[in-house]
Amino acid sequence: MNIIDLHCDALMKLQEAKGSLRFADAKELNTNKNRLQAGQVKVQCFAIFIEPDIKGDQKFQVALEQIDYFYKEVLGRNLDMVHIKEWSDFDRLKLGQIGAMLTLEGVDAIGNDLAKLHILYQLGVRSVGLTWNQANLAADGAGEPRGGGLTLFGKEIVEFNNQHQILTDVSHLSDKGIWDVIELARYPIASHSNARALCNHPRNLTDEQAKAMFTRGGLVHVVYNPPFIKESGVVTISDLVKHIDHFCSLGGVKQIGLGSDFDGITAFVKNLEDASKSQNLINELLKHFKEEEVRGFACENFLNHRPGIGC
Repeated sequence: MNIIDLHCDALMKLQEAKGSLRFADAKELNTNKNRLQAGQVKVQCFAIFIEPDIKGDQKFQVALEQIDYFYKEVLGRNLDMVHIKEWSDFDRLKLGQIGAMLTLEGVDAIGNDLAKLHILYQLGVRSVGLTWNQANLAADGAGEPRGGGLTLFGKEIVEFNNQHQILTDVSHLSDKGIWDVIELARYPIASHSNARALCNHPRNLTDEQAKAMFTRGGLVHVVYNPPFIKESGVVTISDLVKHIDHFCSLGGVKQIGLGSDFDGITAFVKNLEDASKSQNLINELLKHFKEEEVRGFACENFLNHRPGIGC
């Protein structure tokens, strides 16, 4: 069953390796091309993520370097990887091809310059998360004790996203920031977040936030990171399925998707250690849900709620 995965950090690994990794088969990449193919991942979203210790005046350059690796390594080696730049491109993927879409995990790279975001948009970024865990000029992240919401600049970014049919990602935002995005964004999404009711972590969504996302037509894509699934012990695929079931109980059966966070996590769900194992999750879901619902979680919910498509 084909899968759309909204989040991985392979570009960060490629950039930090300075050309020593091959996207096709590098064992260091949970989402290398061979593993995506084996796991029937039809579309993989590649996040641009800048480590917090990078100096401010270097962050945009690092973002451009990651995009360069996306173009040269992910797209540029005749691997049947197809760049997704328009929302209709999903429908044009042929048998054997894998779609690749750029996303931005935190707007630290643009500083206070919206023109830089426009450049990233022109290069293919189609989903923007305002923060990672810290605060920046747009908003407070989930790890910022102050817990503030969006700044005026953050609201400008959401408006830019609305005008350009870009997803606004609430994953990593503070609670107040999440509520601000739910109020302002035309295309809200949580690319990799779970249910706080099942695992009390600030990176997860409360029931009230999830229900509000569903009401606004937003999508919630569950993440495979064990600390966001279960507070202790071995984490199994069944534990992850519980989060999907919980979101379904809140009315989200047609708005749930997948966002692995592969290549950005160091602990793994048992039997879900890289993209090649993705069908293990699908097979477990088929034990608990109708096939139509599982196809929704895997890819069709996202396709039905893309900007420009609607549901």
